[in-house]
Amino acid sequence: MGAYIARRLLLMIPTILGIMLLSFTIIQFAPGGPVEQIIAQVTGQGGDATDRISGSGSDLGAGNDSAQTDAGGGGGSSKYRGAQGLDPEFIAQLEKQFGFDKPAHERFLKLIWDYARFDFGESYFRSISVLDLIKEKMPVSISLGLWIMLLSYIISIPLGIKKAISDGSKFDVWTSGVIIVAYAIPGFLVGVMLIVFFAGGSFFDWFPLRGLWSDNFDQLNWYEKIIDYFWHLTLPLIALSLAAFATTTLLTKNSFLDEIKKQYVVTARAKGLTENKVLYGHVFRNAMLIIVAGFPGAFISAFFTGSLLIETIFSLDGLGLLGFTAIVQRDYAVVFANLYIFALIGLIVSLISDLTYTWIDPRIDFEKRDV
Repeated sequence: MGAYIARRLLLMIPTILGIMLLSFTIIQFAPGGPVEQIIAQVTGQGGDATDRISGSGSDLGAGNDSAQTDAGGGGGSSKYRGAQGLDPEFIAQLEKQFGFDKPAHERFLKLIWDYARFDFGESYFRSISVLDLIKEKMPVSISLGLWIMLLSYIISIPLGIKKAISDGSKFDVWTSGVIIVAYAIPGFLVGVMLIVFFAGGSFFDWFPLRGLWSDNFDQLNWYEKIIDYFWHLTLPLIALSLAAFATTTLLTKNSFLDEIKKQYVVTARAKGLTENKVLYGHVFRNAMLIIVAGFPGAFISAFFTGSLLIETIFSLDGLGLLGFTAIVQRDYAVVFANLYIFALIGLIVSLISDLTYTWIDPRIDFEKRDV
């Protein structure tokens, strides 16, 4: 197992390099880079998008390129949309500030070297380091991601097993109907409905509308903090958990049904084993492999893509909203840092998922297989 883990860790290096190289190459051809954003702001063409960029004009020409991670696109060219009539020296200062005065290959190599040391530089348009910015948003994403996964697995796996055991019964039929309806309704629509009904919309005002905790959170004692924390999380968790709950439940049911029909189950029952022994001593180990296989994707989705709309609706400033805003503003330092961190987390979680296989079913031996 040690050799397998070492090989997987070594394979992470070219995988990360490939992800970053592909993304970096695509960005080179993307219009509206940070230099063009500043030009649009200076020439009054930026509209609402550039209104969100704060304090960047006062930093121009400040020689701040050492603090920036050379992670962007749009560089290498002295011609920018809307730059007609602007001083070429001003454009050169912008390129130097964002690190675009260097060739693309030099910028990419510097990016990889900095990221290997977890040096992500500073945000292009905020006076804060990217790492501090990510740490600032992390509590929201951790809260949403971990609790969603915990709730979906705690509820869905027992429910899926129960549905498999009672396949075709009234319980199975009506729960399947509820699950299908829950899966069909988008999470953001559920969020809006919850706000309308329970967060001061048209009916009740039982739950807060925004944030992860109250303004007086620091003044509360420990149990009041816990209550306040879950009071704020209740509606976002309900809105986010429905799709994950439905998917995991049906996946568990189908996996168990497939295993229950196999010959080894018939043999185990013929030997006189109890139903619980058959289900949890034999079937569970094999049926859960497919659930474990989906863990990395569910983990990353819960932390980023799955929570973007919910974060927006409930005014939760997490990593999903941060990544989306960074893309809109062309804050490539934040975009590439998010990409790198989540790609690295995804690869590590994938390795942990494979190792979990061996814990669930010791018969699986990755050492005897090619990676």
